[in-house]
Amino acid sequence: MKGKVIIVSAPSGAGKSTIVKYLTGKIPNLAFSVSATSRSPRPGEIDGEHYHFLTESQFRRGIDEGIFIEWEEVYPGLLYGTVESDVNRVRNSGRSVIFDVDVKGGINLKERFGDEALAIFIMPPSVDELERRLTARGTEKEETIRMRTSKAATEIEYANRFDEVIVNDDLDMACDRALSVTKRFIETI
Repeated sequence: MKGKVIIVSAPSGAGKSTIVKYLTGKIPNLAFSVSATSRSPRPGEIDGEHYHFLTESQFRRGIDEGIFIEWEEVYPGLLYGTVESDVNRVRNSGRSVIFDVDVKGGINLKERFGDEALAIFIMPPSVDELERRLTARGTEKEETIRMRTSKAATEIEYANRFDEVIVNDDLDMACDRALSVTKRFIETI
């Protein structure tokens, strides 16, 4: 039996990566989908584990070759995408795959996989809290934080396109809720 698809999306800084890491630690048959990106690695990120780091020209060649299930130019020159062969390999082994993707990518994946996918939107408590979290990370320039928080206000409008919306105002509660809905979805035939 083919594995299912779990899509976790949110504005940058809402906690989606933390929740995805929690879920992969709690559900043994859940494999993380490593996205491709044209951005440079952040400190501590490992190619093939956190992302497939490609140059912009390599990424655009992959688009031309049709290797991505979905891809998005999130900001000018900054591309993210999902390599189709990686997803097929995991699902064909019977394991479910979990995605940590931006909001447009999540919508595209849900459209692609339909009922085989559970799409979860992680809602920040507010855009102000999102800005505080991004600043506290210490990995982004002030200009990038402004760009991300501005984009977040628009992304929040798409929450109704997802199967589940989880407000992350308490991380433990958000993780527990995500675990509950994910397990229920995976266990249904």
